[in-house]
Parts: sequence; structure tokens; C-alpha cells
Amino acid sequence: MSDHTATSQTLHSAFAAKVDAVLSALEMEGALPTGVNRSNVTVEPPRDPSHGDLATNAAMVLAKQAATNPRELAAKITEKLGSDPDIVEASIAGPGFINMRLSDSAWQQELGAIAALGNDYGKSSMGGGSSVNVEYVSANPTGPMHMGHCRGAVVGDALAALLEFAGHAVTREYYVNDAGGQVDVLARSAFLRYREALGEDIGEIPEGLYPGDYLIPVGAALAKELGDRFTDEPEEEWLPIFRAQAVTAMMDMIKGDLALLGIHHDLFSSEAALQAAGKPEAAEAWLRKHDLVYDGVLEAPKGKAPPEDWEAVELPLFRSTKFGDDQDRPIKKSDGKWTYFGADLAYHMQKAEKADALIDVWGADHAGTVKRIKAAVAALAEGEGKEIPFDVKLVQMVALMRDGEPVKMSKRSGNFITLAEMVEEVGKDVVRFTMLTRKPEAQMEFDFAKVVEASKDNPVFYVQYAHARISSTIRKGAAEGFAPSGDNIALLGQEELALVKQAAQFPRIVEAAAQAREPHRIAFYLYDLAGEFHSYWNMGNDRPEKRFIVAQEADLSAARLFLAAQIGQVIRNGLGLLGVEAVEEM
Repeated sequence: MSDHTATSQTLHSAFAAKVDAVLSALEMEGALPTGVNRSNVTVEPPRDPSHGDLATNAAMVLAKQAATNPRELAAKITEKLGSDPDIVEASIAGPGFINMRLSDSAWQQELGAIAALGNDYGKSSMGGGSSVNVEYVSANPTGPMHMGHCRGAVVGDALAALLEFAGHAVTREYYVNDAGGQVDVLARSAFLRYREALGEDIGEIPEGLYPGDYLIPVGAALAKELGDRFTDEPEEEWLPIFRAQAVTAMMDMIKGDLALLGIHHDLFSSEAALQAAGKPEAAEAWLRKHDLVYDGVLEAPKGKAPPEDWEAVELPLFRSTKFGDDQDRPIKKSDGKWTYFGADLAYHMQKAEKADALIDVWGADHAGTVKRIKAAVAALAEGEGKEIPFDVKLVQMVALMRDGEPVKMSKRSGNFITLAEMVEEVGKDVVRFTMLTRKPEAQMEFDFAKVVEASKDNPVFYVQYAHARISSTIRKGAAEGFAPSGDNIALLGQEELALVKQAAQFPRIVEAAAQAREPHRIAFYLYDLAGEFHSYWNMGNDRPEKRFIVAQEADLSAARLFLAAQIGQVIRNGLGLLGVEAVEEM
């Protein structure tokens, strides 16, 4: 049960350890063979809360190894669990599941654990310090960030934070595609704005160049620095200079846009620098040495007759069919330049040299590339004789709406809504939380009107309002002479302990979300926790004795305020993983 023992000592891990201890005792007694594999033993809440607080499949998964039937083994396990003072009842269900009902004191202790651990509640050592490279955003450096980049940026950033919280050493990386034809177009577009800054009437922006106003200040800066020395020079003279300057300016803009979302990368890797350092050549040599690249001719395009300009050309091909791809892929073009795949392959080899695992967050339009790049990393791992876990998260586009109508135009870019415009209108927290309210592979609509509604249907409002209510209640208690105290939490009843049970799920959710690489699970959990809190709050509207502050009951009020404070702590910890502020008032 190694998946439990690495966790900080919170309720679920503590009871997993108790089950583990029972299994060890049964081994000592000979009721279980020594050294049985317990890796598939789980301890988690049952799907139906009426069955108990926790359930374990131990008897189900170990019975075969013990050469007995599950119910017989379950009877031995429940007998030992039943002697634990924190377990009120251990019962067998169905073919051999074991349900446990915990004592009130167990939940009271967990409430104390939340207070003691504070900002560290939910942290795990599950990752064991292993290094994970998370590459996300990696937008072409040709303009400001827009909605097509926003969702992947938030998913990647929240995933990196989640993995760190779960015990991994994380590198947040941005791959700058500054070696392709698009940066030459950028340089030409900047050159046009440079001439404009020097007083030339440039008229309409020609087809094929970037039309956005964001290049006007780039042109002005170039004119100020360079004067008019390049106005009549041939392209080969000015293109490299304008390309480098424009890419630097675009990356500064992109970093500024990302900072508006609270996103900061540890590492920016340049494709141009990668090629200048000879990394693609080194990758090709390594792959040839391992018989994973060969010189061959691509098949003619399937279906219709080949186009007239198609010719059979010998190219260096990567054996991606060996790893499940439907055809081998060229790593160079016929003109000798690297294909995007060839450069990308070298880049992933570079990343794999420094990390134990790789995660890429891509737009869904890159789905066709996943198979071949996974094949490349698999080849690298096989050649090195090691395992390099590699996961690609595909993120669907976001449809922008305003009161149900599509939104398309932008003043700043000319043809799309920029990330900066979004954040300016609705705020960082709304953007970040909303981007995590759907699975990344699911389609999403972002309605500017709906995401700022003060209603239960707006998840970010609902969760932040829960935290604001808690903060307000604690302030009100202080004004009336009541302070949160854990001294009398035994006074809390079943309705209050139901809130503790929901809060106690957090460490388990963190580990499950980190293992699945799914930060949206944290957002879903916070919505559920906020719902439990609001339900309890509303109970106090109908039953004054259930309010957090009961004037005649000082000890009970202090205990309920302590409960509220710990629910607030869990909400803060969860929102922190999402990069969202836990507001004090709304």
C-alpha cells in the first residue's frame, strides 16, 4: 500500500496505515502468506455514505494470494479492525468489501490536524522528490496571448502547482518556436512598422503580414534605436536583426500577459538556440546509432492520385511505426531544413536528459502529433534503458460569448480577444477558476456575463463567497467576544461533523488529482465543499440554534468558529493550487 504510506499523516492515510498494520498482523499469525503484494489495496470513502465513512477492498484483492475466499479473509480483518477505538463498526458487504464507521473523536482529531498543518494540510510526499518537466503555453512569439492560449496556460500552471504540492520537483518550461517561417513574417511585419515610425505612409497592411496594432511600439523602438539605416537595405541585411529584436519584444509582451494571470515559467527554451547548438544533429546521430532513423522515401499521399509537384525524395525517416504510429516520419525536409517534428524530437530529448517525467500541455489542434512525439520519447527511453513517463494533455478551445452571443473582435489584435483584455474585464481569479471548471478535453464556453454572476451557478463566486462568509463570521464573532477554539470541539454534532468529513477528503483528492494529472478535480472538490458549507449556513437561517455564533453558548460558538476557520483553511489551500485568491469579503 505504498500509495498511502507516502502521504502526510491525515485521516485517510492514518486509517490506511491501520489496515496495513492489520494485514501485517495476519501475516505474523499465518493467516496471510508473507510478502503478499498489497499495492492494489485501497482505503477510501464508499460511494454510498450510508455504508460508512471508509471502505477497503483488502479482502477482495488478497484472498486469491491467501488461498481463501474473500468473505473469510474479510471476517479476520474486521475482527481486528473492530478492536480499534477509532472504529465504531467494521462490517462486511457484498462479496467481501469492508465498511468502517469511524468514531466522532476521529473526525474531531482531523479537525485539529487541519489547524495544526495549516497551509500544509493536504500536502503529500507521494512524488518522492522526482522531477517533472511541465511544458505549457509555448505560443509562437508573434503576438499577444489570446484565448486560444489561455486555457492551456491555466491548466499547465495549476498542474505544476498540484504536482509540487504532491511532492514532485517541478520545472515549468516554455518552448519558444523562434526558428520557423512565422518569425520571418514577424520580422517583416516589424520592419513595416519601423518604416511607419520613420514617417512613411505604409497604407493597408499587406496580406500575409501581422496586422495588429501591438507591433506599432515595436516599430517605434526599432526606429529609435536604429534610425533610418535599414530603410533601403536588402532584406538579408535587416531580417536577422529585426527577427531577434521582434522576438524579444514579443516574448516580453507574452511574459507580461502571463503575469496578469499569475503565471511565471522557470525556463524558456529557444528552438533557434537548440538548432544553433546542433541538438537536432546530435539527436539524429543517436537515433541512427540505435537504428531508429533511416534514409527512405515517403509513401505517396493516400487516396487520390499524387499531385503533379509530388516527387519521391529520399529523406531521413524516424521509425515511428515501431511505436504505434501509422507511418514513419521525416525529421528533415527536402531542402535540408529540420521538420517541426525533427526539431521537436531533439527538444524532447533535451528535456528528458534532466527530468524523470515529461508532461506537455497542447491545444487540441495538435492531436495528430501526439502519437509520433510519444513514439520519439519511447524510443529515447528504450535506447537509454530507462523509463521516461510522458503525458500529453490536450486542451480544447474556448468559445467566447457575451450574453449567449459569440465574441470575436478585439481592438488590440485586430482579429481576436487578447488575454489581457479578458483579465482586465473580469479579473484573474475568474479567468483561472473558470478555465478549470471543465475537463480540459471538453468543449467550453466562456460567457463574459455569466462568469461574473453572483449565483450558485457561477462556481468561482460560489467558492469565494464561502470563504468570504467564513471570514465575515469570524470577524463578527470577534466583535461579539467569541474567538475560534479547539478546546470544546466535542460539542460539535453530526451536522457539523459532516462538514469535517467533506474537508477531510482534501488530501486524498490532491493525491488522486496529481496521479491523474487533472487539476480540475480540485475545482470540482472546492465547489462541493462550498456547497456543504452554504447548506450548513442556510440551516442556521431556519434554526437559530445551528448558527455559528449562539450568544448564550460561548463554548459551542468557539467550537463552531473553529470549525468554520478550518473549512476556510481547506478552501484557501485548494484555491492556492488553482492560483486563485481566497477573498476576505465580497
